[in-house]
Amino acid sequence: MDILVIDDDPSLRRTLRVGLTALGHTITEACDSAQALEVLGNRRFHMAFLDLRLASEQGLDLLPDLLRTAPGLRVVIITAYATIETAVEAMRRGAFDYLPKPFVPEQLKVLLDRVTQLGHLQSQVAALEEQVQLAVPEAILQSEEPVMRQALELALKVAATDATILLRGESGTGKGVLARAIHARSPRAAGPFVTVHCPSLSAELLESELFGHAKGSFTGAVKDTIGKVTVAEGGTLFLDEIGDLPLALQPKLLRLLQEKRYERVGETQTRLCNVRILTATNHDLETQIAAGKFREDLFYRLNVIEVTLPSLRQRSKDVIPLAEHLLRFFACQCGKPVTGFSDEAKESLARCPWAGNVRELRNAVERGVILASGPFIELTELPVQIGQPPRAGIDLGAAVSMEQIEAEHMRRILSSSNSIDDAAAVLGMSLRTLYRKRKQYGL
Repeated sequence: MDILVIDDDPSLRRTLRVGLTALGHTITEACDSAQALEVLGNRRFHMAFLDLRLASEQGLDLLPDLLRTAPGLRVVIITAYATIETAVEAMRRGAFDYLPKPFVPEQLKVLLDRVTQLGHLQSQVAALEEQVQLAVPEAILQSEEPVMRQALELALKVAATDATILLRGESGTGKGVLARAIHARSPRAAGPFVTVHCPSLSAELLESELFGHAKGSFTGAVKDTIGKVTVAEGGTLFLDEIGDLPLALQPKLLRLLQEKRYERVGETQTRLCNVRILTATNHDLETQIAAGKFREDLFYRLNVIEVTLPSLRQRSKDVIPLAEHLLRFFACQCGKPVTGFSDEAKESLARCPWAGNVRELRNAVERGVILASGPFIELTELPVQIGQPPRAGIDLGAAVSMEQIEAEHMRRILSSSNSIDDAAAVLGMSLRTLYRKRKQYGL
């Protein structure tokens, strides 16, 4: 590593130079803040040793300037005046570690090994994140439809802030992809992006998943465990399907949003957090509030910025460009020379109602690429429902339920309307009620 030693004592700088050079590291010395900042402005260092007292200067006062000049620099405070208070203050200001004088070579070696291992882990995480990005084509962020472009422009405009954003839309419209894009375009992009799927666990396990738990707090809690809030420190916490968050947990999430404070399950110690919270739902939260299933105060706190993603049925101009984008991605991933769709397949793709939205389209194209035997995906190589003709209607007076009649009427109105707004106006219901009923009937 390239290491900067900042100390006003020449003998200590010389001792560190000899010891660190013997371990294979490259050392640069600085005797005061001005020299240290000048060197940092011209070179990149992996870590720095900073003396707590620099003649008439305080090392802790220099620490924030070092981190601003060289973000990511791992600074170790060294001092002969070690106290718990100064150690805590050093870590609070961003120090990587705290080493009291006098220290022995073995202590130094252990510390350097930790820094090296952390560097390797961060490199591995960066490589994995790059692989994930390659595995998730962000075609959702491109659109020819004004309603989609408007949603994207709003989301990416507020990405640079710390505002809480509520993403709404049907399942499969790309809320998770957009949440990642917001994080990637935020000041927290270098921090973690952590997802919690709210419907996946019971209330008790979900609380532990979010906030962590103390050993012995419940059956099976054999050790202290950190939660996703802690894992997301400095980054973004994405709560997917927030409408399914158990009522008992909602006050604790509200407190986290308002005060940035929480307690682990089984503990009384209050902890602080530094996370941005994004949420997503396909539920009609206003209906859930009226039914007493969702707290109104939590809704308003989550709904600082609301972004509604339209269904793929509202994005008819995007279906073929999306399909072709996905085809190129999966052809490259599978190593197959597939270059397009047959005319029959393309017509069926454009005509399909896409109840599962972009997720359903993605799955259909992936299947087509896998099964394709030539340069073009044929209709027979796509899922069978894509080539099926529209379902036959229901006659009034037939032996059918009111739900079947409502579902068929909604299907006909949706298929004949220019937009989802027009359909809602004809049906005499709000957009959110229409979204809920479409999900209920699979439209």
